[in-house]
Amino acid sequence: VQLQASGGGLVQAGGSLRLSCAASGRTFGSYAIGWFRQAPGKEREFVAGISWSGVRSDTADSVKGRFTISRDIAKNTVYLQMNSLKPEDTAVYYCASTVVSGPLKLSRYDYWGQGTLVTVSS
Repeated sequence: VQLQASGGGLVQAGGSLRLSCAASGRTFGSYAIGWFRQAPGKEREFVAGISWSGVRSDTADSVKGRFTISRDIAKNTVYLQMNSLKPEDTAVYYCASTVVSGPLKLSRYDYWGQGTLVTVSS
């Protein structure tokens, strides 16, 4: 599976961005897509995930109510709509694919996209 993340950029606090993760290749083996982020000097953290079936989804408490994950099966694309952005949301955002059917924030993700930078100014 190849993953292409896009949509990052510079936005003011309170603004919105929508990230996209386009999957290609052997996508039939993918169970779910997760979004992760890593800020400078911090560990990578789970942000949100969704199964391709749409049955399972999960969002980190730190972004719940502000970020929404969705998928478009026809386009093999998963989106992360980010609203009410805060400076602490500044990070490189990565999408990743897992073949494991289970809790999305705990699953092992084997395929990773290249990351897209989100910068939120105060």
